[in-house]
Amino acid sequence: MKIICVGRNYAAHIEELQNEKPKEPVLFLKPDTTILQKSHPFFIPHFSSDIHYEVEVLVRIQRIGKHIQPEFASKYYDEIGLGIDFTARTLQKELKDKGLPWEKSKAFDGSAVIGEWYSKSDFKDLNRLNFSLECNGKIVQEGNTSNMLWKIDELISYVSQYFTLKIGDVIFTGTPSGVGAVAENDILVGHLEGKQAFSVKIK
Repeated sequence: MKIICVGRNYAAHIEELQNEKPKEPVLFLKPDTTILQKSHPFFIPHFSSDIHYEVEVLVRIQRIGKHIQPEFASKYYDEIGLGIDFTARTLQKELKDKGLPWEKSKAFDGSAVIGEWYSKSDFKDLNRLNFSLECNGKIVQEGNTSNMLWKIDELISYVSQYFTLKIGDVIFTGTPSGVGAVAENDILVGHLEGKQAFSVKIK
């Protein structure tokens, strides 16, 4: 399986990082070694002390697809989740400034939290999902999928133009504003439409 991540999909997050608004989705990949095993803590890596959380709505692909049209994209997934794309922010900036790929800052071991999966039929409208991230009991990120620049079905269609989607692939759909650095002993808890999707301790 592969993890396909979408960058710059919420206008407020683009503004907070002073990035340029893209004309089409920004994509990058994480290998399966980035998946943080359930109930395991996240260890701040030795190469960076500036690790940021980015909470995101996730989609798990359940059939093989290529060149999927937006009107048929909903047939390719049944489950929605919530996760974190951990980012080594200072390292990412250094790489971006040099025009180099982001992988070292985005695709390191354990950098992808994948929470519980829920049937998409549990939700009334996937384009109006509320989600949030708490750090030590305080809400630090809040989002709603209505604020996405590109909606879930549009993303699936776009991604499939470049990568064949396979069963079990996961799409991270982008993060809202409010990203910030983690510290040892922080507890991060994610909620999707009132459901607790994950809890992660930082070490």
